[in-house]
Amino acid sequence: MGLRDRFTDELKASMKAGDAARTSALRLILAKLKEADIAARPKGVGMVPDEEVATMLRGMVKSRREAMDLYRQGNRPELARKEEAEIAVIEGFLPRQMDEAAMTSAVEKAVAETGAASVKDMGRVMAALKAKHGAAMDMAKAGPLVRARLSA
Repeated sequence: MGLRDRFTDELKASMKAGDAARTSALRLILAKLKEADIAARPKGVGMVPDEEVATMLRGMVKSRREAMDLYRQGNRPELARKEEAEIAVIEGFLPRQMDEAAMTSAVEKAVAETGAASVKDMGRVMAALKAKHGAAMDMAKAGPLVRARLSA
């Protein structure tokens, strides 16, 4: 079952259960997904693949975290709690991220497989990591690990 099917199934279930907060968050996700699909049409893509959906979800979490921090600074705890609830719903659909040890191991393997010797080869290593691990690896955290490994 793809992410799209999970979104619609969860939306139906939350509507039946009368969970307004979850229903609202799922509707936001579906609206953002539809927006991404429309934006991808000129590129010849009918529906955005699950990998890009996961990236979109991470972006949604990031923006909600920023909003939550602003609400807390502005002394609006009720809005911060709402954002926190939306984050919990969105994160429920994201694949589990690798921990630090697994990322370090994956970086070592990718460096060995690509034969990278210097920082100039960082792009090849990052591409190999993205192809092999996709959404399970936070590429923003992998970059500094690759750079440190290639600099040593």
